[in-house]
Amino acid sequence: MRTIDWVDGAVELVDQTALPGRFHVIRIDTVDGLVDAIRRLAVRGAPALGVAGALGVALAARDETDPLSAAARLRAARPTAVNLAWGVDEALGHLDGGFEAVLGRALRIRDEDVEACRAMGERGADLVRELTGRDRVRIMTVCNTGGLAAVERGTALGVVRTLHERGQLTEALALETRPLLQGSRLTAWELGRMGAPYRLVADSAGPFLLARGHADAVLIGADRIAADGDTANKIGSYALALGARRAGVPFVVVAPETTVDLATPTGAGIEIEERDPEEVLSVRGARLAPEGAHALNPAFDVTPHDLVTAIVTERRVIRPDRGERP
Repeated sequence: MRTIDWVDGAVELVDQTALPGRFHVIRIDTVDGLVDAIRRLAVRGAPALGVAGALGVALAARDETDPLSAAARLRAARPTAVNLAWGVDEALGHLDGGFEAVLGRALRIRDEDVEACRAMGERGADLVRELTGRDRVRIMTVCNTGGLAAVERGTALGVVRTLHERGQLTEALALETRPLLQGSRLTAWELGRMGAPYRLVADSAGPFLLARGHADAVLIGADRIAADGDTANKIGSYALALGARRAGVPFVVVAPETTVDLATPTGAGIEIEERDPEEVLSVRGARLAPEGAHALNPAFDVTPHDLVTAIVTERRVIRPDRGERP
């Protein structure tokens, strides 16, 4: 399964808003259609957004009279994930060569992501064994960082997949991930498809379960990693990092090199996307809160680097716990 691809002149992607009830592939042949898909989270996850950004520029190069303006709309669709802007800018660098040159770079980004995720899975699984000293491990994770967040396999959940394929996974504990339930809707769906043992966990239960010894390591993805190692990821990650530190459990970030943003010195400079309060007040159209209630809805939080044990990319392992920085 590929979450996003270029097929016969258009972008095809799995509509993640339909899962787990329905597996639906949508076909998009306009920049504005892709911007809408990004904003409503039909496609999401840092690596997948990088590919989406690049393929969107290919659409712009082919069809738009002002491709730079179209590229700006793509870049602005979601501000926290640096991969989206990176994918757009990489493809724009080939604009002078015309549509074919832009599409060629976009397809290379797609293929590079497949290889990067495989490499992260192998390197991350090796590191988990090193950090825990265990032949079989229990992993806690938040949000969705599997194949649905990339082209194939994924980042943190890609490590879980590799552990499972090696026979080294005892259990995955997936946080449900309020308010949009990416853990219960998407991660559980992926774990079920791969045949991995798993249980869902309410977000607020994660740190307590770490304190009670229910997981050997925490694995998360990242939407942006600052130059000092501060990491922006799905809301709830910071609480897990605090719980992991208190419990003495390794806290590992798994993300491609393109997520490392050396132009952002610290996590304080990362723009945090604020999404529609209705996502907190309602679930799929069913109102949870009383009329007149208000909500805050930050989509991400920032985990300080001093709470991060290691950062795994396709090229290296960085150890903030030993003073290393990206």
